[in-house]
Amino acid sequence: MKVRRFLIIALGTLTMVPAIFIVKAQQQDKKSSPPAPMSGMSNMQDEKMNERGDHVMGFDHTKTTHHFRLLSDGGSIEIAANSSQDKESRDQIRMHLGHIAKMFADGNFNAPMLIHDQIPPGVPTMQKLKSDIQYKFEETEQGARIRMSTSSPEALRAIYDFLRFQIKEHKTGDSLDVGQ
Repeated sequence: MKVRRFLIIALGTLTMVPAIFIVKAQQQDKKSSPPAPMSGMSNMQDEKMNERGDHVMGFDHTKTTHHFRLLSDGGSIEIAANSSQDKESRDQIRMHLGHIAKMFADGNFNAPMLIHDQIPPGVPTMQKLKSDIQYKFEETEQGARIRMSTSSPEALRAIYDFLRFQIKEHKTGDSLDVGQ
């Protein structure tokens, strides 16, 4: 009788201990691993755009922050290194945006076309009206900006179309409305 009771307790223990370990391990996995991002074509397209962007821009997008602003007379493209200690990214941003300002002024929008693998909205009009748009390069503390301005209503609409496309594509969270 004692042996039989001992065997039942031992068998129960041998069954329960692994079950407890399995449950604990599953709970630990749920706590430690963040939810997986939604997969699908959109994420793959975002990855490809970011890879093309890193190549074209010459800096790592994960170390920088982009902003696109719509202003009453145009807008701006602003890029900053995330860390004030990251002088390499800051300098690469400045070199890239200095080059881009000159290209845009010449009607050359190859860089955004390469990054996005399409012609962004507004580009054909911005090319056609290139003499009506001013592109001013400015250094900022952690990067640089291109300030676009125009007095042409048609060019202004094109700039807004271009910048709204950038906001959506890069998922910056910037306002799609015109600010000051």
